[in-house]
Amino acid sequence: MRYLNCFLFLSVLFLSAPTADAQYAQGKTPGSDSVVGNIMTLKQAVDIALKNNLVVNQSDLQSQTNKVQYDQAWGNMLPNISGSASQQIGFGRTLNSYDYTYVNQVNSGNYGISGSIVLFNGLQLLHNLQANNYAYGASKYDLQQQKDNITLNVILAYLLVLSNQDQLVVLKEQADVDKRQVDRLEALNKEGALVLLSNLSDLQGQYAGDEINIAAAINALETAKVSLFQLMNVSYKRDLQYENNIPTTLSVSEYQQTPDSVYRTALDIIPSIKSADLRTKAYQKFLQAVKGQYYPSLSFGGGISTSYSSLAFKTIPLGIDPAHNTGSYIVGNGGQKVPVLDTANLSRNEKLSWGDQFTQNKNSYVGLQLNIPILNNLRARNNVRIAKINLRTAQLNATNTRLALQQNVELAYQSMQAAYKQYKFYMDQVAAYAESFRTTEIRFNEGVINSDVYVIAKNNVDRANTNLAAAKYTYIFRTKVMDYYQGKLTW
Repeated sequence: MRYLNCFLFLSVLFLSAPTADAQYAQGKTPGSDSVVGNIMTLKQAVDIALKNNLVVNQSDLQSQTNKVQYDQAWGNMLPNISGSASQQIGFGRTLNSYDYTYVNQVNSGNYGISGSIVLFNGLQLLHNLQANNYAYGASKYDLQQQKDNITLNVILAYLLVLSNQDQLVVLKEQADVDKRQVDRLEALNKEGALVLLSNLSDLQGQYAGDEINIAAAINALETAKVSLFQLMNVSYKRDLQYENNIPTTLSVSEYQQTPDSVYRTALDIIPSIKSADLRTKAYQKFLQAVKGQYYPSLSFGGGISTSYSSLAFKTIPLGIDPAHNTGSYIVGNGGQKVPVLDTANLSRNEKLSWGDQFTQNKNSYVGLQLNIPILNNLRARNNVRIAKINLRTAQLNATNTRLALQQNVELAYQSMQAAYKQYKFYMDQVAAYAESFRTTEIRFNEGVINSDVYVIAKNNVDRANTNLAAAKYTYIFRTKVMDYYQGKLTW
């Protein structure tokens, strides 16, 4: 009686398992961005889940990480420029870099700026940039795939809530019918007009069974609601109402597309296929990048620097002294010492300022650097081998993703066809059992038949109505899955 309902319930539990214990997402506490108001639509449920769901947020963060890696790959192609500055005081026997004499103390400094850019390194930077670009694109499709998965999960969970609500209504209506019969038979029994007491006891047992089914349906409904809120990752609201704009009776028809046409359409739009293809391209570029390690690398660099010393000085001329005493003497007549005079350039030493030294001590350079790999512990060879393995893994994953998609489309199509046929059969069954129960109830009320025949007819129509309520939502969900594979999913 509850096969279809159990299928829906187990499907929700399976699909929502990765997010069942998700309590925090990007620093949010449970209940953030919760439902506002007393009525929630399916679109609101999907929007809240896409914003709060932990798996979606984790996929979004991974995509952001890939974006940073792509930006860094761009940055690796830019020049590397750095500046340096040092200041120190030397004590004891210290070399004065200005005149290369030893002194007891000196205050000195060095300042410079340098830069370099790679001119060629086996196109490693270019291929690495292209690989990271493909990886970033794949991560965006992975994010979209997670959003699509959560959307389908929320749609299934929401439809399960509606299905359980409808089944609860059906069960209550069935219980009302049995309650009226019990009241009628109890009144006849009090008046002494009841022919068989077993008719009353059978109907009382039937009504008790209705109450049991109602209690189970209420529990199933609350469980379905909690599962939906787990997917949304918000606090549960017990009294929330759920919008149901699904018609009571569906006008079903055969699905027009074939599984092959749906699969061909899905190949062009399903994010997991695009992601697998981009990752294959990314690993192809990573392989080309590591092969560049076999080639020489050529870099261009240059720089400028200056220095300072507290012992640096400059000589300032003071003019010419035509009668400069050299400090030498000659002995004249009578033994008298006569000083030796000569022409001399007079000057004095003056300490050089920091600004003067900064300008005067500048030096610069430019140059090329060539590195030729000869032996690097087989690192390049092994990196190429690992890159080939990663590429092969990505190719296998792309092939298996296509195969899995084709199988999933086929299974989804067959499940939809089965749901379509079941819904039609249940429609016919409900109509037949309803007419049978109508005539049986009339005969039972007139005392022509006993309660056992009435109970059988009542159980038949009750079971058919319950199955029909579940089959309707099963078929709706199956059509949503097919719409998803064709890029026509709406809610």
